[in-house]
Amino acid sequence: MWYPLLLLLHLSCAIVFAGGVAFEVVILDALHRTFDRATMERIERVVMQRARRVMPWIVGTLYASGVAMFTVRCAGFRCLQTHFGWLLLAKVALALAVLTVFVKAVRARGGILDPCRFRRTHRIVLVLMAGIVFLAKAMFYL
Repeated sequence: MWYPLLLLLHLSCAIVFAGGVAFEVVILDALHRTFDRATMERIERVVMQRARRVMPWIVGTLYASGVAMFTVRCAGFRCLQTHFGWLLLAKVALALAVLTVFVKAVRARGGILDPCRFRRTHRIVLVLMAGIVFLAKAMFYL
């Protein structure tokens, strides 16, 4: 009974998180070619202030709901006897990689990243999240 609500919460948080990272990689990166440095620094400062307030809650809820769904779907790791279970485990591994990159980025120099490392980190996270989305769909069709 709770599983559909967990799934909805998990998907909502995943959409916000993935969308936020995609926005930073695709949109903000392109704005650097349009606006001068001072304007871009102001835009990025405002975007990052909002992200720092909202994203920890989104990411925390995303992972908490993911753990809850995993315990329902894969109680006692008996799901590893199926193809679904192995794809789920691969998805969990990618999710842990995203979390590792996210935590390392926050801890790096007090949470302040130089622009090059910021872009590289977000691109890595975006690729990992694309892998998670692929595996999430593949679990039900492969």
